[in-house]
Amino acid sequence: MKLSRSTLALALLAAIVAPAAHAEVAIDVIHDSEVSFEGLVQADANWYHRDVQFLGANNNDGVAHDFDMRRAELVLKGKGPGNYEWVLGYDAKANKFLDVNAKYKLGGDANKYIQVGQFKQPNSLEELSSTKNNDFIAKSSITNTFAVARRLGGAFSYGDTNWSTTASYFERELTRNLAHGNGYGLRGTWAPINEGGNVLHLGLSYVNMDTDSDTLRLRARPLADLAGTRLVDTGSGTTGIRNADRMAVAGLEAMYATGPFKLQGEYMRAKVSRYATGFASQPGTSYNPDGFYVQGVWNITGEKFGYKGGVPTTPLPADPAKGMFQLGLRYDRIDLNDGALSPGATPTSAPVVNGVLGGKQDAWTVGANWYWHSNFKFMLNYVKVNSSRYNSTARAVVDDNPDILEARVQFYW
Repeated sequence: MKLSRSTLALALLAAIVAPAAHAEVAIDVIHDSEVSFEGLVQADANWYHRDVQFLGANNNDGVAHDFDMRRAELVLKGKGPGNYEWVLGYDAKANKFLDVNAKYKLGGDANKYIQVGQFKQPNSLEELSSTKNNDFIAKSSITNTFAVARRLGGAFSYGDTNWSTTASYFERELTRNLAHGNGYGLRGTWAPINEGGNVLHLGLSYVNMDTDSDTLRLRARPLADLAGTRLVDTGSGTTGIRNADRMAVAGLEAMYATGPFKLQGEYMRAKVSRYATGFASQPGTSYNPDGFYVQGVWNITGEKFGYKGGVPTTPLPADPAKGMFQLGLRYDRIDLNDGALSPGATPTSAPVVNGVLGGKQDAWTVGANWYWHSNFKFMLNYVKVNSSRYNSTARAVVDDNPDILEARVQFYW
């Protein structure tokens, strides 16, 4: 399914002429369902100051910058009849389906429901938070690498405003040739403090899924969504993770918000179970990469963060004409190494890789955001990356430490 430029232009025009104070465009009541239209358009720019490798979208073309549309999401939503809700979303930029599901709220309670279709799986505080309110332009390395996003399946959730438990079973992604492999997910949250703009959130999650092809590749961009190069990468084909059966990811999450300040962090550890027989260079031992991030955000203009459905919420500007200003700082680390080097058979032969050496990457991100009125957001990030990875050609661990400047213009309704 592809949307033409004229279709996208009409959708944007409809949103622009809608009242700016509304976050969605009401369409009609159809068969007792209140239908509304939402959208999100993001345009990004990345400027790279490389160290070793070229980072651009076309890898080694020598261009030190990228400009592109990041998202063009169009979403229809329905409330009713009764306790039913439904959503149909499509990203015209990525040519893939977003949330496509139906939900039944038990007793009309939004915290107790059954859901069927494609939806985000119950893992990762950052993944489950609204994309339009991301604190930084790029999500953390562990979220992009380990978290399971939208898949077809079913889920049951039960809780209240202060706690929740969610279980799901899922299969492939709705759009063909994207993520696949059946599995299940579990997430539990608890907010021991949740009153008057003060929130303490704690959460645990676990996802277990089939690799579906007995091979697996894990990699991460240098905290730049448009970059074509991954500085940490477990490889593909004969150099990738072979004889892989299933991957399980356990996650810890915490968030504390008080007034205009929010501190948030997550840790994820993956376990890739591997067959006992197969390739001599990769025996049947598990592979266990991990990573974490810690970040803080301050609403300079004083707006208070909220909390709903086990995730933080970002407020609208108190003064729409002036907007809401934010400053943020994040430290991010991912470690795809689980192995070691041994000397070669002779002094001139290459070292022997025991296990998987996908590399390590850590990065600092400094960000500034401006939410203007109810529909616009402008973001500016500076990212300093430090990475190291074994290079078979150089026969050594190579450091690559680039700097990246990123900007985003966002329009949503």
